[in-house]
Amino acid sequence: MDSGLGASPQDFRLLWSGFCRGDHHCQEKLLTAFYQEMRGIARRILSGDSASVHLQPTELVNETILRLLKVNRLDLRDSNHFLALAARMMRQVLLDEVRRYRAQKRQSPAILTTWIESGPAESAIDIEALDRSLTRLAEVSAERARIVELRFFAGMTVEDIAGVMEVSERSVKRHWQAARAWLLRDLTRTETLGHRA
Repeated sequence: MDSGLGASPQDFRLLWSGFCRGDHHCQEKLLTAFYQEMRGIARRILSGDSASVHLQPTELVNETILRLLKVNRLDLRDSNHFLALAARMMRQVLLDEVRRYRAQKRQSPAILTTWIESGPAESAIDIEALDRSLTRLAEVSAERARIVELRFFAGMTVEDIAGVMEVSERSVKRHWQAARAWLLRDLTRTETLGHRA
């Protein structure tokens, strides 16, 4: 990922430190540098997503920025860490919006997101069901859940994830395949139990 910031990890840390202290110059510089990439993450999260009827990429990014501005004393090493944090916050913003929307409805409509690298039969997944499955996966393997979060929500490459997590690319690929298979099984099982209820 190339944010266009052109900052070394040390420069990034200084900017991030200033961001957390409320330095407006640092905040503006970081947010300007990452805004387009954050919009790209938002578009991926909302891709094929019926929640996009209620929340557009720009709105998702803007709400995420408001939450980022409230962050303090969090140590991030580089741009990939920043984008991973933004993606995690976007996931929470979207889930909050979905829950708010569903609370207003007598019937809870499916709020779907598109699963990456999937075939047509498994392309659409309820966003809350995915979040619940991801939470269950984290109880089994926090590392695999983290990889899914970075790959699915942040859209990071295997190389990016290996750098963020400080593991080999081969390890990321192996864990990604295992995590994806686990999630699809869990989602299928949950859906089957839901139909029986």
